[in-house]
Amino acid sequence: MSKRVLIIYAHPEPSSLTRQLVDVSVECLTAQGHEVLQSDLYAMGWKAIFDEHDFPERANPQRLSFGAESAHAYRHRRQSPDVAAEQDKVLAADAVIFQFPLWWYGMPAIMKGWIDRVWAAGLAHGYKGAGNTYRYGDGAFKGKRAMLSVAVGGPAEDYSPRGINGPLEQLLFPITHGSLYFPGFDVLPTFAIYGTGNLTAADVMAAKEAWRVRLENLFTDAPIPFRPQNGGDYTPRNELKPHVAVGQTGIAAHVADGETTQRPQLETEGAL
Repeated sequence: MSKRVLIIYAHPEPSSLTRQLVDVSVECLTAQGHEVLQSDLYAMGWKAIFDEHDFPERANPQRLSFGAESAHAYRHRRQSPDVAAEQDKVLAADAVIFQFPLWWYGMPAIMKGWIDRVWAAGLAHGYKGAGNTYRYGDGAFKGKRAMLSVAVGGPAEDYSPRGINGPLEQLLFPITHGSLYFPGFDVLPTFAIYGTGNLTAADVMAAKEAWRVRLENLFTDAPIPFRPQNGGDYTPRNELKPHVAVGQTGIAAHVADGETTQRPQLETEGAL
């Protein structure tokens, strides 16, 4: 069945690996019969700063409260046109793919700014005006899928379970669990290419083929089994109940299989 997929990507260099993988995304998804929407943030000149200019008609001109003004602008359709257009894309999509290079252990500022501005109060948080009721598995984006495609400069060993940088899926937890699962997306395990500064032509070809495989399974692969807020694992104070994830703390405790799910990733030394 044909689906609609939104690709949001951030890299200023058109010949970058990130952009090459975006081209693979468009080619592969279109070949599958899906409709592809795109947001090329650098080409769009996306305004990354979330500020008073996002609220053309302020509810309170005297003091800027981002939560209150965001809710007011979203509820009364008084958002800036660029934000409203991106929200329409997300709401129309069955899946959203974020493609970006890993910069200082996160996404580029322009993409973080996209989330800051587009994830409005009343949409991505405070859904239905019900405070924190609809989040972590519920919310406006429930039923949609999301996935990160990340180009990593460092070697895979640095991001191994005992690597100096920490496991990549844990480093990206604020995005996968926070920015995406919070408003309701089913989040797939991250696709990562490591050692991107030293890839050979053969390495790049292998990376593209691995990405094609992931895209072919975009709507069938199992998502990361984050624990839903309203699934019975949490107390009314949003702490894990005593019998859940016994002896575990931190990020791993909030994944139902007890660990951050991570597919085997491409490595640049021997695997490609």
